[in-house]
Amino acid sequence: MLQDSVAKLLNEQINKEFYSAYLYLDIANYYAHEGLEGFENWFKIQAQEEQDHAMLFRQYLLNNGHPVKMGTIADPYAKYDDYKKPLEAALEHERYVTSSINAIYTEALEVKDYRTVQFLDWFVKEQGEEEKNAEDNIRRFELFGDGKGLYMLDQNLMGRVYTPASLVLD
Repeated sequence: MLQDSVAKLLNEQINKEFYSAYLYLDIANYYAHEGLEGFENWFKIQAQEEQDHAMLFRQYLLNNGHPVKMGTIADPYAKYDDYKKPLEAALEHERYVTSSINAIYTEALEVKDYRTVQFLDWFVKEQGEEEKNAEDNIRRFELFGDGKGLYMLDQNLMGRVYTPASLVLD
């Protein structure tokens, strides 16, 4: 049975995931304005993935008889003074989301809510991938972020395609 303490954290996570989508769409807007369409593409897709995550949390709450309370989404707008700063902001944000998922996981374990622990296992793995992707983007930028290398990296990021989340909810 889904405990109220865990349901509260899951509800809060919905807001965090939608904020993540807003943040990544804002970063996509920055790169679009700067003419880096590949970077824009990468972050637009990232925003779509975060919306998917929010919807998975929403559906899990509904499937377990808990109401969903939508919170206000903060304005993610930030000014960036170079192309690398948004990549660093994305990594920092993914680490924050990982800590949030871990806190829900810890609470679920504490109240012996093993069903939610199993549900969260997918997100724990996903967050590992999200952090690695953010780190890889920074590393590639540091290696190739000047001149022709920036163009090639931008073209590479243009190749990312959206794949919906594949978590099956019960």
